[in-house]
Amino acid sequence: MARSSSSRPRILVIKLGALGDFLMAVGAMQAIRRHHPHGHLVLLTRAAYRDLGAATGLFDEVWVDPAPRWNPLGWLRWRARLRGAGFARVYDLQTSGRSAGYFRLFPRGRAPEWSGKVEGASHRHAYPADHRMHSIDRQRAQLAIAGIAEVGLPDLGFLDGDIAALDPPARFALLIPGSSPDRPEKRWPAERYGSLAALLVADGVTPIVVGGAGEAALAATIQRVESAAVDLTGRTDLGQLAALARLAAVAVGNDTGPTHLAALAGCPTVALFSAASDPAKTAPRGGAVRELHAASLADLTVERVLAAVAALGVAPATDRT
Repeated sequence: MARSSSSRPRILVIKLGALGDFLMAVGAMQAIRRHHPHGHLVLLTRAAYRDLGAATGLFDEVWVDPAPRWNPLGWLRWRARLRGAGFARVYDLQTSGRSAGYFRLFPRGRAPEWSGKVEGASHRHAYPADHRMHSIDRQRAQLAIAGIAEVGLPDLGFLDGDIAALDPPARFALLIPGSSPDRPEKRWPAERYGSLAALLVADGVTPIVVGGAGEAALAATIQRVESAAVDLTGRTDLGQLAALARLAAVAVGNDTGPTHLAALAGCPTVALFSAASDPAKTAPRGGAVRELHAASLADLTVERVLAAVAALGVAPATDRT
């Protein structure tokens, strides 16, 4: 998207990640673009989400967060870039200590208009640290203060991919057994996913395991329990995952980015939460989402998950007309 013009107001949007958080902020980003149809929008994000940010079609530039941390020279260079960019307004959708630090790089009283949580922002959205607002609702409230009233659910129509080579079956379910590698407490045991896969196969639904290449071991565990499960870990980009989600009968996943993607793409989704996550703040949003909670996911039974799947309308093939 090339709209560059020195006469257009320059607007900075900060959203660093992670994947699920980024996807849930897309609705806010789309509202910001509608509010600034002639603005020069710049996205600041992590390197991992640079291509995703560009794919939204909302931004004229995508900057990668330099994360200067304890590098004094890096901070000075970053301060000079921020100050010299001529931003008229900043929408801080990250609202973290790091993004608050970026606000403080501007001289007192000379920062651009700033929508965010940081004290001193011109359009400050103050909320307690122990809040339980869902991130989408929180961003709606934040943008309302900045004069943006209409913030819808993220529209992921820009995400699509060619899945012909993946050859998905006529009826399939997506299983999403992974999570951040350093958060194993957010994972339902892979053996339970295997047992669920066996029950889905018995009902005429092929389980397809998706995730990153590092989650291939989880897929192998599922296949040891149900050999008919298909392993696509490491074989799909985000566009292909969205395309699969639009065709899947159901998705079952942990609190992780691909589960959010599936729900926002319109797939009926069962999301599994342990005490490590607060679904009030981070549950997937979409047309048909069921949440299951257990303090430890080791205590969540296959029967409960299967019942949630059935409640979303995934019945045996013989029951369908």
